[in-house]
Amino acid sequence: MSLKPLFAAGKFVITAECGPLKGTDTTEIVEIAELLRGRVDAANVTDQQSSVMRLGSLAVSHILKEKGLDPVFQVTCRDRNRLALQSDLLSAWVLGIENVLAITGDLPVLGDHPQAKPVYDLDSVQLLWAIQKLNEGRDIVGNELKGKPDFFPGAVVKPISNTEASMELQLIKMEKKVKAGAKFFQTQAVYEPDVFAKFMKRAMQFGVPVLAGVIPLKSAGMARFMNKNVAGVHVPEDMIKKMSDAQDKTKTGMEIAASLIKDFKGIGQGVHLMAIGWEKKVPAILDMAGL
Repeated sequence: MSLKPLFAAGKFVITAECGPLKGTDTTEIVEIAELLRGRVDAANVTDQQSSVMRLGSLAVSHILKEKGLDPVFQVTCRDRNRLALQSDLLSAWVLGIENVLAITGDLPVLGDHPQAKPVYDLDSVQLLWAIQKLNEGRDIVGNELKGKPDFFPGAVVKPISNTEASMELQLIKMEKKVKAGAKFFQTQAVYEPDVFAKFMKRAMQFGVPVLAGVIPLKSAGMARFMNKNVAGVHVPEDMIKKMSDAQDKTKTGMEIAASLIKDFKGIGQGVHLMAIGWEKKVPAILDMAGL
């Protein structure tokens, strides 16, 4: 099932993340699918996340679909040219996959194969446009398709900015993605509901649903690392102190995530929970959040 009718019905949408592993053992993927089925509306399958070579997002999306968990097929522009991107999208539709997340992708030098040559034949805006053309029954050079998909495409946005100028830039990028066909957005991790609310006041002009990103904190060190190294993420000092002082850091990190989910319920149209190794704790976090 596509996320489209859920957003249309005004449901507070919950998505999680499923990162393919390095190798062919899919046991853990199946276990995660069983745990998340019925608790989340869809699971975003990452595509060579952080430029680390893993099992492909198309194969894992298909596995989730077979297990009754709706996938969001993440497609990055980093590794494929326009031929391969369009072909993989058509393959996804044939396998019953409806939701797509278009992203540009991290540079290969950041991953485990830094020698890899990046492609970037299209960027995320152009990929959204390509998806729209496929939905209309033609490829991007105008050739007619024999059978067309009906994807529900999404994109990403960073709602946290250091300056007003950078905020404006994010809104400009968001508008371009909407015009290219984006029907929903997932954000980078957000730890300040008031700042997210400020962003949403500006973003609501585009009329597309936004899922607030939530990454459960595992330690104060993790929070400080993200503040220093992850663009668009800011964990407040009081939250870092809370993690530092916690006797049970796992429980505290889960409680903070649950509290954020509650806060976002009155601001955005849903949440995207990026558990990063804590996928099996997602149901417990949602229980804490009353969902």
